[in-house]
Amino acid sequence: MPDAIDLLKIRRSVKPREMSGPGPSPAELETILTIGARVPDHGKLTPWRFIVFEGDARARAGEVIAQVFAKKNPAASADEIEIEKRRMMDAPLVIAVVSFTKPHPKVPPWEQELSAGASAMNLVTAATALGYGANWLTGWFAFDRDVLTGLGLKPEEKLAGFIHIGTISKPNEDRPRPVLSDIVTRF
Repeated sequence: MPDAIDLLKIRRSVKPREMSGPGPSPAELETILTIGARVPDHGKLTPWRFIVFEGDARARAGEVIAQVFAKKNPAASADEIEIEKRRMMDAPLVIAVVSFTKPHPKVPPWEQELSAGASAMNLVTAATALGYGANWLTGWFAFDRDVLTGLGLKPEEKLAGFIHIGTISKPNEDRPRPVLSDIVTRF
């Protein structure tokens, strides 16, 4: 297993369709969630929570997504609805990162939302460190209020993303990364 710096240098997203089982064990999932909760959180507000989708829960979530899609797209074909139904089925584990803000005189909403994003990235990094493939995704359904309500989110909650985690089933190629001289300036 690579050390932390080596891991961060090589970390890359793995497409859920390039994942299979097994997913993390219960102990590994607890480790992943613990690391996901260990992020900067000014004011100790905990402005995020997790929803774990494993086993049949992935299919139930897909039913919610497909039903909303079919309702909003009455001309959709059976094949298109089936694609929506299978959105959560490729990886054996999906963790939704739910973001919400709390009024605070020193911690603006933007900072709280960034904390949720840091939490999502920690989940990805923890899964990668344990040897799994991971990918942070959204999609239309991550922003659709009817889907979010169907998945149990409250009206004031948003979805930072779905973290798909599983065993890597095929070699994963890296993509081009930014050249530091293109993105770094000095003040």
